[in-house]
Amino acid sequence: MESTFTSLEQAATRTLIDLALEEDLRGGCDLTSIALVPQEQHGTVQIVARQPGVVAGLPIIEQVFWEIDAEVQVDLLLRDGESVSPGRVLASLEGPVRSLLTGERTVLNFLTALGGVATLTRRFVDAIEGTQARILDTRKTWPGWRTLQKYAVRCGGGTNHRIGLYDGVLIKDNHLAAWRTQSPDGSVAAAIREARRRWPGKPIEVEVDTLVQLNDALHEKPEIVLLDNMPPDLLREAVDIRDRFAGSVLLEASGGVNMTTIRSIAETGVDRISIGALTHSAPALDIAFDWGK
Repeated sequence: MESTFTSLEQAATRTLIDLALEEDLRGGCDLTSIALVPQEQHGTVQIVARQPGVVAGLPIIEQVFWEIDAEVQVDLLLRDGESVSPGRVLASLEGPVRSLLTGERTVLNFLTALGGVATLTRRFVDAIEGTQARILDTRKTWPGWRTLQKYAVRCGGGTNHRIGLYDGVLIKDNHLAAWRTQSPDGSVAAAIREARRRWPGKPIEVEVDTLVQLNDALHEKPEIVLLDNMPPDLLREAVDIRDRFAGSVLLEASGGVNMTTIRSIAETGVDRISIGALTHSAPALDIAFDWGK
């Protein structure tokens, strides 16, 4: 599943590339390459997958070398979101060897991290094929990497949750606890009403962990109710309650989601399943530079 690398992803990438090159060069140079590689030496590189997976972040290769040396020529051979097998060539590079060596680790850090996110997402998406549920990410992302990690989730066939605190209301248990210390009516429904009054037009989601709270929330028909750490039997009851009283409300399961449990959760009839591990715990996809002459 291909995802579009937009100006938003490009801007996030520029910021991270600047940080990465500052970490590596500190305004100086690649000491090893300058010591051992003649300035005039040119070479070729193939970027190759070492294990099966889903690629993400290929346009970043060009951005890295725009910063290091515009003389490096980049030929992308695949598109983000494509599945690869071991040995598949993702891109070919040609240019000054010093520049290729300077950019190698920065390029691979992006590709292995984002490919890992896309690959793990695809595994979850494939595991629930045939159900109505969608796989979503969370805000459990690396600082500064959120835009790119969420892009990688899309490359893997997943769907993005809200981007940050600014673009949607998500009333969680700690919000409700604080709300109840100040509100004479500490109900979930009252909290939804107050959020809707304060932010009309913004999507509202509320977290519940009991069916009593679910019934309370459904009276106000928020866009989404997050069902926190409910086992499959309770999730089925929640879906039945929703279908009878508030069919337009989406139900999202979260907590305790892994490759062992994902299918049984999806088969309960929930609409969404959010998984923090997509971004905070995805294993890196093994990708390497193979050097030519």
